Amino acid sequence: MKYSFVILLLTFSFFACFGFFKKGMSTVSDKTNTENNGYNNNDTMSYKIKIKIGSATFTATLFDNETATAFKAMLPITVNMTELNGNEKYFHFSNNLPANASNPGTIHRGDLMLWGSNSLVLFYQTFSTSYDYTKLGRVDDPSGLATAVGSGNITVTFELQ
Repeated sequence: MKYSFVILLLTFSFFACFGFFKKGMSTVSDKTNTENNGYNNNDTMSYKIKIKIGSATFTATLFDNETATAFKAMLPITVNMTELNGNEKYFHFSNNLPANASNPGTIHRGDLMLWGSNSLVLFYQTFSTSYDYTKLGRVDDPSGLATAVGSGNITVTFELQ
């Protein structure tokens, strides 16, 4: 009986320590990701999607937030995106998505964001901004994105990878 109690206590201690260690490791990993991509820990990336523009396909990663989850639930979706300012393409949804807008200061080529509560925006140039956006995700490798989107309106398909 005494031996069983000791085994049980040791097993519980092992799992408790392992859980603490694992939690500490993910915190270090989150900080490293923040330093590497310029986004804060609330922007943990989690969902992979494909973005098809003509014959080009890009992989993007959605952030783990309420807006990205609502967007993901809409996939697959094909939309006609309108050119704006030589740096972005946008589409207005008929329904609102949850939004938590803030000013990013700098928009990066490949950013996928929500403006207001119903405008999906895909940025293909990097620039400074004074506008507020809700972050949805980022194109993993945006090289070739500007060429793929061109200078006019485009049809884009977003789907789960």
